Amino acid sequence: MRYFKSNMEKLVSQEPELKQRLKVLMKEMELEKSFALKALYHSEVADSGPFMKQYQEIDNQ
Repeated sequence: MRYFKSNMEKLVSQEPELKQRLKVLMKEMELEKSFALKALYHSEVADSGPFMKQYQEIDNQ
């Protein structure tokens, strides 16, 4: 499974929990949105993360 920024943006817009975590990452770590999205991908999607299935569904569309 590969990281795609557009897929992560769709996933974040669908999942309020991820939207909140993205805001927290950007504020607390002072990250730009693109870097925060990639960090979320690696922590919440990749390697059987809790949002992996939802990401795969977006990827298959």
